[in-house]
This record gives sequence, C-alpha cells and structure tokens, in this order.
Amino acid sequence: MNSTKKVLLINTHLTYPNWSEGLLNDAFNQKAKEFFLKKGFEVLETKVEAGYNPDEEVEKHIEADFIILQTPINWFGAPWIYKKYVDEVFNSGLHSAQFLSGDGRTREDLTEQYGTGGKMQGKKFMVCSTWNAPKASFDDPNQQLFEGRSTADVLIQITSNYRFCGVEIVPDYNCFDIFKEGDIVGDLENYPKHLEKVFEL
Repeated sequence: MNSTKKVLLINTHLTYPNWSEGLLNDAFNQKAKEFFLKKGFEVLETKVEAGYNPDEEVEKHIEADFIILQTPINWFGAPWIYKKYVDEVFNSGLHSAQFLSGDGRTREDLTEQYGTGGKMQGKKFMVCSTWNAPKASFDDPNQQLFEGRSTADVLIQITSNYRFCGVEIVPDYNCFDIFKEGDIVGDLENYPKHLEKVFEL
C-alpha cells in the first residue's frame, strides 16, 4: 500500500498577452512544488488554462491529501476559467457521489445542516492569491471598499465549495499590492514557512 502523501496544485492564472503573463503565479506554484517534493510528497498538478478532464480532476482531488489553488484576483475573484473548472469538476464529483451525497439535509432529521453532506473529510484546502489590493485594505472597518472584511471573507466563494464537500480550509496566503509597493520577493521567500505552519509539516 502506497503511504506517500499527495498534494494537488491547481494554477488558474488566465493569460492576458503583454499585460498579465502569469510569471508571478507560476513562481508561487513552483515554490509550493519544491516545498512539497522536499517533504517527500507526490505532487499532482493542473494548469486550468492548458485544459483538463473533469473526471480526471475528481480523481486527483480524491487522491490528494492537500489541495492548493494558486490564483490571481481579477475583479475580486478568481479568473472566469476557474468558475468553469469548479462547475465541471464539482458537478462530476457530485454525480459520481465521490465529493458529496446531497447537501447534508434530510427530511427525516431537520437538525441536519445545509452543507454537511461532504465526503472529503481529512483533506485540507488553501488559497494562495496575488492581489493589486494592498494589505492595509483588509481587516480595517475604516477602509471604504472591504469595510473590515478579511481576505478569507473575500475568498469565501472559492473556499465554500470545498467546505461544502467536507474539506478543512486552512489560512490563505496572499501577495498584495503587486503593481506598486508590494514585497514580492519577501512574499515568495516566506511562502514555505506558511505552508509548513498551516499544513503542520
């Protein structure tokens, strides 16, 4: 029996030629890959833009102990190709009953909560994202846009898919202010420390 732990790295950068080529997200993805390989993990990879098979993606999710989404934040969410990916992959996981069986509620037991029908307990999911927004725009009620919300609050439309299927959500990692005053080099250097902490390795 193979006891090697596995991590699935999903890179959903969407290329805009001569504007957003994806080098930064590739760099974070590569940093995670190197980290997990050094820890003895088998690394599964998907680059959404390059194409995928939804049924094969379901199998990757089932195999993986940890799942990391690498994404730029475009207009306050992941690129549109990721929404397509989620709809296709999670629909496949629903129809095959590998991700979940229903939404958790039953007519027999009205105390069962919505979102408790997942079958993916024991797995962990994390978002690593790149933002034009500065770090100071989060967690501050005086900020006009996010009004005190955290990055986890803004990313809930991504993480909820996994929580709905029983996956534990671990704290996200973010590279802020990438076009102006951000510390991209420092954020890349510190990324492995975050991975080590949140995945308890």
